[in-house]
Amino acid sequence: QVQLVESGGGLVQAGGSLRLSCAASGNIFNINAMGWFRQAPGKQRELVASISSGGSTNYADSVKGRFAISRDNAKNTVYLQMNSLKPEDTAVYYCYAFSVRMYWGQGTQVTVSS
Repeated sequence: QVQLVESGGGLVQAGGSLRLSCAASGNIFNINAMGWFRQAPGKQRELVASISSGGSTNYADSVKGRFAISRDNAKNTVYLQMNSLKPEDTAVYYCYAFSVRMYWGQGTQVTVSS
């Protein structure tokens, strides 16, 4: 069974950058995809970015060109580099992994001030 631990959130000024990390304790090769959803207060959950076992990536239109997802298979870790952050990026970011079911990280708060 996969366990996920994520980190890297914080408070940053608009235009700044953060890098989120998500480490999977299970076998990364048994995971079809990993990525992040985010939830802002009073808003619905939305998919931010994902990366498949084959390395293909997908991004929400709102973050495309600013965020980049990558992986380090030696560390069983996925990263989300977030650049040119905007206040509307403020949310709790939840790492996920998909194999035969969804697994979730504990969430990390990202706050972007203007």
